[in-house]
Amino acid sequence: MPTFSIENFGCRATEADAVAIRHGMQTDGWANSLDHEGAEVVILNTCTVTAAADSQSRDAIRKIHRANPKACIIITGCYAQRAPEEVASLEGVSCVVGNGRQGEIPALARDFLPLSKLRIGEPGGSADRALVFTTDFLSETEVEAGSNASLTGDMTRPILKIQDGCNNRCAYCIIPAVRGRSRSLAPDEVIGSVRRFAAAGVREVVLSGINLGSYGRDFSPRVPLASVVRRILDETAIEQIRFSSIEPQHITEDFAGLVASSKRIAPHFHAPLQSGCDRILRAMHRWYRTAHYATRIEFLRKMLPESAIGADVIAGFPGETESDFVATLSFVRQMPLTYLHVFSFSPRPGTEAATLSGVLPGNVIRERARALRALSEEKARSFRAAQAGSDICALTLSHSTSSWTEALTPNYLKVRIAGRHAANQWRRVRLTANSEDVIASRPL
Repeated sequence: MPTFSIENFGCRATEADAVAIRHGMQTDGWANSLDHEGAEVVILNTCTVTAAADSQSRDAIRKIHRANPKACIIITGCYAQRAPEEVASLEGVSCVVGNGRQGEIPALARDFLPLSKLRIGEPGGSADRALVFTTDFLSETEVEAGSNASLTGDMTRPILKIQDGCNNRCAYCIIPAVRGRSRSLAPDEVIGSVRRFAAAGVREVVLSGINLGSYGRDFSPRVPLASVVRRILDETAIEQIRFSSIEPQHITEDFAGLVASSKRIAPHFHAPLQSGCDRILRAMHRWYRTAHYATRIEFLRKMLPESAIGADVIAGFPGETESDFVATLSFVRQMPLTYLHVFSFSPRPGTEAATLSGVLPGNVIRERARALRALSEEKARSFRAAQAGSDICALTLSHSTSSWTEALTPNYLKVRIAGRHAANQWRRVRLTANSEDVIASRPL
């Protein structure tokens, strides 16, 4: 049986894509190798949201090629879609597959067997140009249900991608160009997938998308995200739903009320902010302003006071002055956020931001990113301290030692439970202490 390995870079949506690719390879008769060095085919599912993401993929390609020079290395994902010729020129790459053609990867991989074809100087080898398979237009690429519902691998908190693409045109973001326009998984397919997960013993499903809150807007008539969530609650036995990320405009009072009405929806929201300065938000083409964002976060805090609320923030957008950055720090500090994902600005080719003047020096961007990350740690410590002493259920994860097991609470706190416990089990715990990165806990 031929062997393959796969590594994913990036967001929840790409994780779901990687699961689909893995499932397709295994269905086609490939054995999943646990390491790249022993695999005949290595698949990298890439991200391109920042220059650092591109660099991470290139570093991984070089490392894998050195360790396993005979392997067929297939590159897919958003970096492959954005710059296929650039990726194809990297030493060791045999094949580049765009996002719209990932379903073809098993068949393409077989074209590179036997391994004798991968000798340097022969077709498909590192001395030749890699083969490129991409599509220029992704809006007609459907969100597929079958691979989403794959029941292979780790069944703890699987990701169900119910939406892909984005119709927004934020100045800094390349994702609409590499993911296409927004499209959704049909509601019946969503319900069927969740049912299959629940029947397999899954306790939590993470609903994901590139712009999850826009789910169902491509249907006629429209099917709001809240509608399909209610169907999941009414028509499936899944014990917990979690959302990957929700744009602030989609966090309405009614939506917050829906989450608050059910113990089966995790009280955890990731609401991208990007900047706490209205002038910069306008330059980014973000449609909201800080007052609007604050109102939406207040909906959550009022109805779900124990919820975790995270945000994305970009440090060093072109033209960001010191006073703009101070405004962002001040706004974030006053918001009841519990953590941040901080991104140092890097220009993405093809975006408006890549053409703007006022580009900041790298050392200034790095210093601002450090300040935001320090504030994030401060926010996280405060949230953990506020939760100490409470009793809560946590879902055990696969990471454990002989003395403790990692688990995740509904409000997104990673905890360590004394003793070794099987993954995918609820454990009632009392949060008893806090440290820099975990709350220690004990089973009740």
